[in-house]
Amino acid sequence: MNRLGLASMDRRSVGVVMGLLSAACFGTLAIFGKLAEDVGLATTTLLTFRFILGAGLLWVGLVLSGRAELLGTWDRRVALALGVLYAFFTGFYFWGLLFLSAGLTGLVFYTYPVYVYVLAVWLLDERVSRYKVGALLLALSGVGLILGGGSNAVDFVGIVLVVLAALGLAGYIIGSRAALATADSDAFAGTALVGTALSFLVFSTGSGRLGLPSGLDQWLVVLGIATIGTALPMFLYISALDRIQASHASVLGTAEPLVTVVLGILVLEESPTLLLLVGGALILSGVLIIQADAGAEQNLT
Repeated sequence: MNRLGLASMDRRSVGVVMGLLSAACFGTLAIFGKLAEDVGLATTTLLTFRFILGAGLLWVGLVLSGRAELLGTWDRRVALALGVLYAFFTGFYFWGLLFLSAGLTGLVFYTYPVYVYVLAVWLLDERVSRYKVGALLLALSGVGLILGGGSNAVDFVGIVLVVLAALGLAGYIIGSRAALATADSDAFAGTALVGTALSFLVFSTGSGRLGLPSGLDQWLVVLGIATIGTALPMFLYISALDRIQASHASVLGTAEPLVTVVLGILVLEESPTLLLLVGGALILSGVLIIQADAGAEQNLT
């Protein structure tokens, strides 16, 4: 193999590692949410500081890597608007986390690629595929199996909140797809995160719910979620997209809920039920089929 081939392989390998690390970092969000509960840190304070610090750190990374630039007026407005949407579904996610275990929250939230496909068919005229339809039914049956585990196994309100969060992320992704036809992806992600930070700052101050974290434990949770759960995975993800296809990065994202489940067991001592494991396997299988079929379509075009 010539030097160009080796360089290309190394570039893809770095992209794969970045994608996996990004997914693993995002998989810590539910864990930090539960740790915040344990140390008495209010969710509003946690999320406000998470996005203010996370947005600042992401822009520092973009500047240092020479990838920071300002968007045009229209693209900037779209990015900020989607940042507000990001704030809404993040709120639903952490609200749902109050009712569910970290592992279950991660698995139910990871149904979002299913909703992305539905919205893409509806709004972007994406081709209907029998494989994707079957995968959709497979993933949703996994959610149904988890819900059917009985009132002692799950909280229906929590499931609804996390599904709403997944729907919000799907809308964010669809909106970003349309906007990135003209906007730079790095600047768009950074600007959207600023919109999210501003949304939480306005809400928390306006509602009188913003406080300062107190004590080392609370500050460690805030710094952890801002760096490991926000700035670092976003920077790694957009860096990975410079090296591998978006469909490939999406498949690597399957690691996210698995990391959440494993960390929930190891860090929070959660005990997954058989129905949770089987339902989670169905969800992940459905998502993998959807992502693999999308990747095959991209390779043919």
